Amino acid sequence: MSSNILHSLVETPSPTEAVAEAPGAASGAGDGEGKNPFLVALGERVRALRARRGITRKGLALNADVSERHLANLEYGVGNASILVLLQVAQALQCSLAELLGDVTTSSTEWLLIRELLEHRDEPTLRRVRVAIGELLGTGGAHGSGPAPRSSRVALVGLRGAGKSTLGAMLAEDLGFPFVELSREIEKFAGCSISEIQALYGQNAYRRYERRALEEAIQIYPEAVIATPGGLVSDLATFNLLLAHCSTVWLQAAPEDHMQRVAAQGDLRPMAASKEAMDDLKGILASRAAFYSKAEFALDTSAQALQPTFLALRELVRGALQLPA
Repeated sequence: MSSNILHSLVETPSPTEAVAEAPGAASGAGDGEGKNPFLVALGERVRALRARRGITRKGLALNADVSERHLANLEYGVGNASILVLLQVAQALQCSLAELLGDVTTSSTEWLLIRELLEHRDEPTLRRVRVAIGELLGTGGAHGSGPAPRSSRVALVGLRGAGKSTLGAMLAEDLGFPFVELSREIEKFAGCSISEIQALYGQNAYRRYERRALEEAIQIYPEAVIATPGGLVSDLATFNLLLAHCSTVWLQAAPEDHMQRVAAQGDLRPMAASKEAMDDLKGILASRAAFYSKAEFALDTSAQALQPTFLALRELVRGALQLPA
């Protein structure tokens, strides 16, 4: 292949050439000094993707409806493009915005091939794949989905006010299992209250304590009823751990019941500072519902009074664990 043809397929100008074309570029930008590392890495990915597609910079600029000089800025880390420009570039490169931004699931050929295999699959198929991956990696699959016996650790998930603590304690007593309220275990690890952990150390530190508390509960208790914090599903690694090692029940409730029960406890977290607490609560519930629904079972705690609800939970769990009624 002649050098002219190669050049027409993939144009890879030097940093100096790119900067010369890019108005407003700082002097010395070609050597990388003073550049934002994220923007530099972003530009490198754009160039690599363009090379993989065999598109010239002029061709990409045309397809993306972006100025060639603007694109040169982007490619050499001297331009902070808007999200809409990045979306246009990604579409022109026929890749996801995640790949352009450097998402970990686009970081290798194997990741990309796996993404391609899973794209557009329905939820039941994705669940089977997740379980199979867990079994392959030795992190456990969803109990009850195969020949392995269901875990006797029963984890209750759901938003605060669903009844996890009340029903969990009743269920543990009925089964003769230890009752583990994970929030209390987190406080033991940290040596202070949940609110103090978040105020002093931040949300990331709280999630680390939460993960440690769950790991210890799994290690210590082969049988237990575990009441989990409502936000546990926000950390996917911790939630995967829970799904792999516990039989899970989503305790659902109407938003009004959530609010009433939390208020009865004298605490409106995390809605205390909001003038529209109910809207906030509904938003939180909506954002987490897809994760809570990954639990093996669900029980509506708003449908009946406490005692009938407990009896329904008791029947559900004893049936799942194949225990006498």
